[in-house]
Amino acid sequence: MSLDQITAAAIEIADAEGLAGVRMSSVAARLDVSTMALYGYVGGKDDLLTAMADAATPEPPEPGGVPWREYLTTWTRANRDVLTNHSWLLSSSPTIPPTGPRALRWLDRVLTALDGTGLDAGEGINIATTLSGYARSSAALALGLHGPVDEAASPGPAGYAETLAEVLDDRGHPALFAAVHAGAFGQAEQWVDDADFTFGLDLLLDGIQALITRRERGR
Repeated sequence: MSLDQITAAAIEIADAEGLAGVRMSSVAARLDVSTMALYGYVGGKDDLLTAMADAATPEPPEPGGVPWREYLTTWTRANRDVLTNHSWLLSSSPTIPPTGPRALRWLDRVLTALDGTGLDAGEGINIATTLSGYARSSAALALGLHGPVDEAASPGPAGYAETLAEVLDDRGHPALFAAVHAGAFGQAEQWVDDADFTFGLDLLLDGIQALITRRERGR
């Protein structure tokens, strides 16, 4: 055996059953070995989850000299897509900072993309944290509404808006009632086109641009 084989087996279980299905015994059974045999490679389930999270994460997109805004758009979207492809990552210790080599390369590439903008390293870390948090919340919303983001998938928030239109009244929730009936939650086509995700991301990127501009004026 190898750690890669053990991790791959655990990821297959998590993709099919969620994290609840991942136990040292279930991974051992999939590999047709004894549970104790796994402990020669991982110290326990926590170590296994750390290895799984890093193995399920692909290499980050490379900056390649593109403008920082274009790169951070690609980076955040790719981050979101990783989470929708492996939804169990959303429940695997979201408050723990990245520790695996691939996860740390995602952080490194954000700092690389921001090099030359005038922002310091601490601001770069905060930007990466903010964008990864947005990717996580967007993935959770997409999965909660209709499963993984997919252009051939379901109608997005349209069904949710229809439900709200039925249960809300204009006395208890006047602003939300008006928003729902004004079509604020969008139509299926808009969700497929990723308009909601792009709108929120643009707000964050506009904020980063404003911060860069303030730093330039300060100099």
